Amino acid sequence: MIQKIQSVFFVLLLFQQLSFSQPKRNDGIKHDPAAKTITITVPGKKLSIMIDYSSGCVIKQLNIKGNNTLSPSGVYTGIETPNGTFTSNGHHNKIKITETPNGITLTGISYGDAALTATETWDFKLIANKILWDITRQYSNTAQLEDQAFPKWNFADLSVWKGGIIDNGGMVWCKYLKQVNDTYGVHTGGVTFWNAKSGDALQITAKPGTGNVIAAKYSHSAKNEFTCTQLVTNTPLQQRYNLSRFVSQKADVFAPFEVKKGKVSAHFELQYEDYFTKYSRGTLTGIDADAVRELMNTTGRYGVVDNNIIGANGWLTNWKCMHEPFFAQIGMAVDDKNYTRNLSATLNQERDQAMLPDGRVLSRWHNEPGDEIPGTYNAKTGYYEAQWGYTVDSQTGYLINTSEQFDLNGDVTWLKSHQQSCEKALEWLLKRDSNNNGIFEMINNNVAEKKASDWLDIVYAGYENAFVNAQLYEALNLWANCEKVLGNQQKSDYYTAVSLRLKIAMNKPVEEGGFWSAAKKQYVYWRDKDGSVHGDNLVTPVNFAVIAFGICDDPQRIALILDQVEQRTTAEKLFHWPLCFDSFKREEVQGGNWPFPKYENGDIFPTWGYLGIRAYAKYNKGIALKYVNNILEQYKKDGLSSQRYSRITQLGMGDDILAGICTTITGLYRDIYGIRPIWNRMGLEPNMSKTLNGTQFSYTLRDTAYQLKLSVNNYAMRTNTFSVKSNESFGASRSGNKLTYYHHNRDSALLQVAASSNHPIDLQINSWHTKEISFTIIQPNNYEFTITGLQPDIGYQVQVNNIVQHLKTKANGILTLKKVCKASTKFVIKEGM
Repeated sequence: MIQKIQSVFFVLLLFQQLSFSQPKRNDGIKHDPAAKTITITVPGKKLSIMIDYSSGCVIKQLNIKGNNTLSPSGVYTGIETPNGTFTSNGHHNKIKITETPNGITLTGISYGDAALTATETWDFKLIANKILWDITRQYSNTAQLEDQAFPKWNFADLSVWKGGIIDNGGMVWCKYLKQVNDTYGVHTGGVTFWNAKSGDALQITAKPGTGNVIAAKYSHSAKNEFTCTQLVTNTPLQQRYNLSRFVSQKADVFAPFEVKKGKVSAHFELQYEDYFTKYSRGTLTGIDADAVRELMNTTGRYGVVDNNIIGANGWLTNWKCMHEPFFAQIGMAVDDKNYTRNLSATLNQERDQAMLPDGRVLSRWHNEPGDEIPGTYNAKTGYYEAQWGYTVDSQTGYLINTSEQFDLNGDVTWLKSHQQSCEKALEWLLKRDSNNNGIFEMINNNVAEKKASDWLDIVYAGYENAFVNAQLYEALNLWANCEKVLGNQQKSDYYTAVSLRLKIAMNKPVEEGGFWSAAKKQYVYWRDKDGSVHGDNLVTPVNFAVIAFGICDDPQRIALILDQVEQRTTAEKLFHWPLCFDSFKREEVQGGNWPFPKYENGDIFPTWGYLGIRAYAKYNKGIALKYVNNILEQYKKDGLSSQRYSRITQLGMGDDILAGICTTITGLYRDIYGIRPIWNRMGLEPNMSKTLNGTQFSYTLRDTAYQLKLSVNNYAMRTNTFSVKSNESFGASRSGNKLTYYHHNRDSALLQVAASSNHPIDLQINSWHTKEISFTIIQPNNYEFTITGLQPDIGYQVQVNNIVQHLKTKANGILTLKKVCKASTKFVIKEGM
């Protein structure tokens, strides 16, 4: 009897041990052996996939909130050899299923022919709200492939998603894949597809295995599907057609490539995203935040052609102009670390491939020859000199973009790697002042040469060009600051002195060799070598640039120009500014510009909108906002999918769609909301109007999320570790337990707050004037305060919650005080004992 009881007890104990030794199956994974299907569903059921291995192996369904997004073709893997196309969705029935606690593995997936067989393992896991998919492929031989699916996603049609945000900062817009087999290929694999109506999004994170690289192509299939195909290879893929990333009516954008015998792998993560939340632009009072979001996620990103190629034309025409200075500004407004990272790499490539030994920066990149000065096109790199003439603003474009990109990436080592090239690019242009009048000269001398010198590439502006010189002024000042950061004060001072001389020269009347025309109440465009003056037809980029960059700081001149521009724009009921208001002379422009208004002789090019916004923001905020709202309304009509707009009809024109057409919105962020990142801090320099009061949004800079609240004379910045409030512009950063406040976002006047613990530091600036500084510290802590920029060696009265003490600044104008703050504490520092 005792033995029987012991036996039963042993059996029960063994059963209990076995029960605990078998981990519980994940409820989100359902395997139906009879139907040969596997369904994997994330918690909340916003995303699920159904794998069918009844005849080959294919993902038959990819459901977003219960709705299948796939075509009957589903998602599969495959290869295309010279002998044919072979896929995992074939007729092979030796697939083995192995179930694990958090996933399921399919082995024995095999396809190919005698020459080449691909054998695969698909491993799925369900981790939190992600479906993980690892594909491991074994090639039987080394072979040449025409194409590959690793895997291929076949969505039902081109309306399932508006587009995809690619993990190099770019995007694919489904409506641009108009014809069957229109295909766009890039050298990265991750993407987030989104539906702008439902707010549903599918994020596919893609990582190649060790030693492999990944690419992807997006296409309009013969079945009118929208397809995404990833390709995993040992070496980066080459383009099949010249350097084309987009090809029309051809699915084979990539050149044939070799695969080696052995294993290759990739890891994918599928995740549902709430697009409206993830890409929210916040509460933009008085502004259509949804239109801003969509504009920046489509048109704004469209200039990303591929890795290392960010411009403001775009991938449809495979073009990028180096003579455009606003790529970093677009990145500032896009606010995506992938874009920022890619632009840093783009500038690296241009430094290495687009700069000649003497410092000349080639003006363009294109997928094929045909637009170049004969002999300048490099078929390997794609960089060349434009056929219309030497566009000298490629020098200033490189400098401005590099300087502003440094403020976004904050990488001093990266900046140092561009120091020599930026100095060479600057010196190349600074040598061009043969008459020593402080204004720098183009390569073309006069209208008769019929050559261009800047972005308006078929207007024959030359010799002393106000537009290029205005950009040079901006470049000199920006780069002077970079030299200071790099520790070269001598060169910084030199470039600042050159810029000041240039400013004085440009502001002289035309009769004295400058560009100001008192008779026409505007800055003229250029002067030929013979002294003849051209472009007094109110050219907007020229006049906006001299104001926006600070060359013209005379209030009377500013008013004369901006009032005149607004009066004439309003009179014609134009939604945006034209390139010029009156006609160039016939001999001053290429024939395609005639008759007026046509193309660069009068059409509307919103590409230079940011200059207008910057010019008006401090003069008349209402006018600046009007054009911001106008461009958003135009986006809602046509997606800004044009090169320009007809002055007469105001309808979109031109096949070469320009991503730079979004710059009016970059002006909204930079010059109205005042987003002014600096390499070592976040900066706010707003120009708010009452109609925008209550604006609040999140902005991420170098992986720190800043919550911003903006109203007229009331600005707040908050992170997880500090907050600052002020009624004036400022910058702020925290390192360790030290918060640094930069008054007016400048380095000259600082308040450093060092706390004894790592608790959040909350600072409110009450006032900051020459004679008095007042601030309040909110959180209790033991603090040390350091104020710089004060008068040296003089006494100050320091009032702490109405208790007065007297301190003296050091010889360098620094004042330091310590205080244990047990509650909110107000400090007032006044000059004088």
